[in-house]
Amino acid sequence: MKWFRSNQDKNQPVSGTEEAELKQALDEAVDVVYEKEMKQIHDALDQELLIALVGEVNAGKSSTINRIIGKEVASINPQPGETVSVDPYNLEGLEKIKFMDTPGLNDPNDENPKKTIAFMEQADIILFFTNAAGTVFSESERARFQEIEKHNKHIVIVLNKIDAADGIDSLVAFIKGQTGGQYEVVPISSRTGENIDQLKSSILYMLKKRGKDLLFAKSMKDKSATANRWIAAAGVSAGGIGALPLPGSDMIPLTALQVGLVLKLAALYNKPMSKDTAKELIIVTTTRTIGQTLYRQIVKLIPGAGSIAAGIVASSLTLALGYGVKHSFENNIAINFDYIMEQFKKLKRRRSYK
Repeated sequence: MKWFRSNQDKNQPVSGTEEAELKQALDEAVDVVYEKEMKQIHDALDQELLIALVGEVNAGKSSTINRIIGKEVASINPQPGETVSVDPYNLEGLEKIKFMDTPGLNDPNDENPKKTIAFMEQADIILFFTNAAGTVFSESERARFQEIEKHNKHIVIVLNKIDAADGIDSLVAFIKGQTGGQYEVVPISSRTGENIDQLKSSILYMLKKRGKDLLFAKSMKDKSATANRWIAAAGVSAGGIGALPLPGSDMIPLTALQVGLVLKLAALYNKPMSKDTAKELIIVTTTRTIGQTLYRQIVKLIPGAGSIAAGIVASSLTLALGYGVKHSFENNIAINFDYIMEQFKKLKRRRSYK
């Protein structure tokens, strides 16, 4: 089906035939990708996520769980050895996410270290705690870290209690030097909440590699930063897809990207989206920029500059779509297509001038 133009004038009035053919092509493209994208999201949300918090006694593991979850679910006690078993704590409403507050590595209970090591092999991510107000990365911690490292390398090092210490940058550098610079070190205060959002972001980044970032992102009270990262990443990918040199070759992959983005945002904000709604969203958004969409195809025939121009249109439209959907979800309002078009014009103008 030839739904793109045979000339290069993006301002030429669009014929009824052109618009009808584009709508049909988009309708078919959404039919192709919707079920696949929904299955990926359902599969991601159906997994179990296991996050282990490991550290010596009183490293602040329990208080960090409370900070991350947003309520007190792990008991806090100043007596060493308070945590004496591997106890799972669920995020409210998301029973498939479990935080495991493991016993202290130097706990006098001989059974604890064995349980800790056994659990390390199952964890999706390990948060290894060290105390900024104590002996940072002590000999016993270093030995235990090296032992854990043999079983699982999905580790983020958490430098806790920074509110009670000085020279934090030097401490971070010291830890990185001790671990070969292979792991991220996040300085936090579980008492004041400082840098807890940074820790959440670090967890999210690592979990993305394991296909479990959506499950964790849904648990975060502030979803905006995560949504913005997803939208920005989709915009970059859309630019590459839109720059494909063959006219019409970007329809299916770009539609898949856009449908996947809006469905992922819908899952993040707990706003179910049917195929008909997704179809309407893609079709209305694209046909309201039909001149640009058709122009995007024929301009590909111009070597170099044509691909760049096509990529800018595809990227700007995808970003506008993502920000428009995010705006409606966060404000609990119907999707505003005028808002999406305003964003598209701003984004395209900004990118065209770069």
